Amino acid sequence: MEFVPCLTRSVEGGIEIITLGHPLLDDYLAFVAARARADTWLAVAYDLKVFFEAVGKEPAAVRRADVFAFLAAQRAPRRGETVVRLDDGEAGLAARTIARRLSSVAGLFAYLAAREDSGVHASPVPRGLASRRPGRRGRGGVPLVRTPRTLPRILAPAEVDALLAALRTHRDRAMVLAMLLGGLRRCEVLGLGLADVSAGERRLFIAEGKGGRQRIVPVSPRFFAALGDYLDGERPAGAATGKVFVVLKGPRRGQPLTAAGLDEILDGARARAGLARATCHMLRHTCFTRLREAGMALEAIQAQAGHASIESTRIYLHLANGWLAGEHLRAAEAIDAQAGPAVTR
Repeated sequence: MEFVPCLTRSVEGGIEIITLGHPLLDDYLAFVAARARADTWLAVAYDLKVFFEAVGKEPAAVRRADVFAFLAAQRAPRRGETVVRLDDGEAGLAARTIARRLSSVAGLFAYLAAREDSGVHASPVPRGLASRRPGRRGRGGVPLVRTPRTLPRILAPAEVDALLAALRTHRDRAMVLAMLLGGLRRCEVLGLGLADVSAGERRLFIAEGKGGRQRIVPVSPRFFAALGDYLDGERPAGAATGKVFVVLKGPRRGQPLTAAGLDEILDGARARAGLARATCHMLRHTCFTRLREAGMALEAIQAQAGHASIESTRIYLHLANGWLAGEHLRAAEAIDAQAGPAVTR
């Protein structure tokens, strides 16, 4: 039996609902909605839509061959055999996109297998291809999708100055500085409540961080100065929301600013500043790179960033070129000092 998904978003009783038109898939989306952010929920729904459009089968009829055929289709050239992206040299979708979609599909089938009433007894998504020989120790294995470990991009000091100069309101400046000086994620900036701001202590309380983790983030006085100017002179007095950052004009005046609204503000400032690229996450990466260059301990950066694992924080060791060059020079001088007497003798 062929199954064609249809992604539908609706609101019932003030609660948003996302469905794909299949009872098992819709149950899984409800399961995800209770455990993840709205953006993650929507991304999973779209990934499953893409998968079942390509496969065209009921969940219980999906086999491993279908998964491998889906991966091959995702890697197929999108704009001709000779057209590739400059970033990674790939003609198909980015490896990270394919890996995310595969993860969404794997999550669905793990859920269906755990239910024991879906007709799915084992996930058709393999964890990887075995590579070790029989009788040898070690986990080994080849991942189905190998994602490149690339360094994130950051803004140079001159680019930061140009971007800040291109912002038009105190609200916009405060939001950008929250990411640039505090390292907040876009969702964390938009999720800030008035009660989360401690101006006297120069701290922000992040109530809904990634993975549901809460943390307290110290931020430079420059951010609080811009925030004060916004709250005193721009934020509508009659705003019905407790969120800090709201829409300033139009029919949605006083309502919470959306992710699309923040992206539009940043894109406009980037264009006026003449920058080729500037995203919310680039501002976050720039913050932690500068903190590392200034000598902030890696564990402290981990706490500031809200990383669950310090491995996620180690990338800033590589981005902080000045710090790495200084460490190398110090070690090289120590080696030369030890070798000097031996060479003389």
